[in-house]
Amino acid sequence: MREVNENMSAAAGRRATEEAIERGGVGLTVSDLLAKVQGAAEPSLRPDDGVPSTPHRTAPGTVPPVGPRDIDELATAVAAVAGRYVPAGQLAPDVDFFDAGGTSVNAVELLSALEDELGMSLDLDEVFADARPIALARRRRESTGAVIAVPDTADAVPRTSIQPPPSAVAPPPLTAPSDAAARPEDLTQILADLSLADRLPFVASPDPLPPRRVLLTGATGFLGSHMLLDLLRHSDAHVHCLVRAAGEAAAEARLGEALKSYGLPWSSEVRRRISVLPGDIRHPRLGLSDEVWNTLAHELDSVVSVAAAVDFLRGYQSLRTSNVLGALTLAELAATGRPKPLHHISSVAVFNEVGIPSMGEDDPLAHIDRLIAGYDQTKWAAEVALRRARDHGLVVTALRPGGIGGHTRTGAYNPQDLSSGLISAFGRFRTVPAFRYLNAAPVDWVSRVAVAAVCEPDAWGFDYNLTGEPNTLDDVVRDMALGGMHVRVQDWDEWRTDAVARLEADPVPELAFLTRVLQSPTALKLCEATLKGPAATADRTTALVEALGLPPAARYDARAQLKTFERLADDGLARLPHKDDQPYLWFTETTKGGVGPVGATPDTPCSMSLTLSIAGMHQLVTDRRVDVRGEVACTAVHPEPLIVERGDIWIRPEEGIPQQHGLRHQLLRYRLELTDADGGRWWLEGHKYARARRDVWRQTRALAVELGREGEPARLAGEVVVPADSYVRDQIDGIKVDPRLTSQEKRAAKLTWLAWFGLEMGRGLLGPFARAAADLLDLRRTQTPTEHRR
Repeated sequence: MREVNENMSAAAGRRATEEAIERGGVGLTVSDLLAKVQGAAEPSLRPDDGVPSTPHRTAPGTVPPVGPRDIDELATAVAAVAGRYVPAGQLAPDVDFFDAGGTSVNAVELLSALEDELGMSLDLDEVFADARPIALARRRRESTGAVIAVPDTADAVPRTSIQPPPSAVAPPPLTAPSDAAARPEDLTQILADLSLADRLPFVASPDPLPPRRVLLTGATGFLGSHMLLDLLRHSDAHVHCLVRAAGEAAAEARLGEALKSYGLPWSSEVRRRISVLPGDIRHPRLGLSDEVWNTLAHELDSVVSVAAAVDFLRGYQSLRTSNVLGALTLAELAATGRPKPLHHISSVAVFNEVGIPSMGEDDPLAHIDRLIAGYDQTKWAAEVALRRARDHGLVVTALRPGGIGGHTRTGAYNPQDLSSGLISAFGRFRTVPAFRYLNAAPVDWVSRVAVAAVCEPDAWGFDYNLTGEPNTLDDVVRDMALGGMHVRVQDWDEWRTDAVARLEADPVPELAFLTRVLQSPTALKLCEATLKGPAATADRTTALVEALGLPPAARYDARAQLKTFERLADDGLARLPHKDDQPYLWFTETTKGGVGPVGATPDTPCSMSLTLSIAGMHQLVTDRRVDVRGEVACTAVHPEPLIVERGDIWIRPEEGIPQQHGLRHQLLRYRLELTDADGGRWWLEGHKYARARRDVWRQTRALAVELGREGEPARLAGEVVVPADSYVRDQIDGIKVDPRLTSQEKRAAKLTWLAWFGLEMGRGLLGPFARAAADLLDLRRTQTPTEHRR
């Protein structure tokens, strides 16, 4: 089915609703039904310490006594073992292991413990698919039909450090089966969850006014934190931020830390315009008291749903509480009391079916039975459920980002975002998998457009693709090549195998999540759909951006990624070009002249034969520095040439500030570390200056130099000059570029270098002439004492 068949879904929904009513659901709200659907054992937020509480009170580290060998007993035993790996120290049989705080690493340890203590051999993907102990017990019973003996508590020994068995960490097949489909039990659950939208009340249309009081979920996340600041910057709204924490003080501290981690302000003005509410979208009524819930229902003007569990390994059952039931709870809040629009951050993952022909804003969504990853399924189910809520009069705006890239100015990025992980791997390994399009946009653009839709009543109630301008494979390869990072294109399976092998041989903790994604058959289907999917189109978004005068979508290219790539490199995720890498662009420079003792006539011949190179254009943009290799011939130092062990040239090193007086500016600064044939170490410092004189051509070629032994002051000084006849031949016509680039890329690299270097030198030469012109054009009536002397 392209979308949910309304008749079939409605029938399934009615059956699920009737079953809930038969269990005591007559007259219940959505939150009441959610409480029943989630199960009475769902953890609740306690105001004293915030630890999830459950009715199960088995002591941590023990297994219940031997009882009837049925599924419930096995589930209780599994829960007792799993409780050791969650923060609360205990877990109820019907509570999701990951929702209770378990991690992917904990899941591997849990598998080892279950096999050692209960004889349960499970696949890691089974845990990610549905991490409730009761579900693990059922799957084990269904797959074997055997009864697992539950050990007696006397033999149960708590484990604190368990090595995972080889079966738990062995890499899965390279690809999931081509005929892979959603699990039948997930489809059944999805249809039941969609029916919950039918319990929403019918509502009138909200007032078409910009919101003044907004509830925002997910404000501690990457996109949510930027949307919070954009709401404050571009509206007069007071924002209520729902934050998962034990109390108001802890919630405020968590929000502040999140904003600061992304380079966003956490000032008194920000705190004045927000209210922090401790709560949880996984709980009925968001974990709020009835008083707070009712106050929000009657005072809010808008609800903005950003919070979601983003994990490409977990299954639908594990993610539905956050991503589906949480969205429905926010829909209930929007429909209660004063009518309010609901602005829901969805995802282009709703199209993540392999082979889907188009991804337009009004195009049919994927077939739900062909979505394999739990994340894709939950985003699909949430959006379709909210579409059904529209039939009740609720105004729902669906905002679908693709990959969310780093901030173009601050470089802030989401370390757990798949796009960030892939970009890190591209730069780190200098390889890219063959793909059609990357539908990604920087977070500052996504946030700004999303907030514009929230604040513009005419934009409410529609679907928007916030995917920016898609990148093609050629775009990515060209961007990286022009930045000095030539990459090799590989087939997806080859790239995936190579990347996993490299990450296992040289682990990068920050990329551990990417390793797990690339080893999961389920997540591989998500990656395959992402890399092979079409370009997302966004005609409605483009029209909105144009109507509101916002910056249009631009390709998330090398320039937009520059700050993010720097931060990725600083954090150990990526690798920038280094001076020890093969040069990206280089040319020779020959100088001739003379030196002599400091203060004496420079009558001893001195020459330099250097190779100037850059590892990448990034080096110029950030450092304005050129790498140097070669040799210096100076008989006053040694009869044999001195070898340049390390050398740097800084272009306009003082940012145009005069070194000595207003008419003498530094153009270039050379700093060379030299070694003579006997092992002696020397240094050479050189400067090119710009003066307010007519010999501009010579100024760009003449270099004042000083030489000395390492750790000692200068012994020799003088001047060397690039011969006029070799300047153009060597430094313009003689430019060489990485031979791995295409002819077109080589020409582009040369032109980029010449344009950049010419601009920098022009700025340096302009400085002293501009100061001289200012003196000549000084029309003050009263002369200064200096002018009198002149």
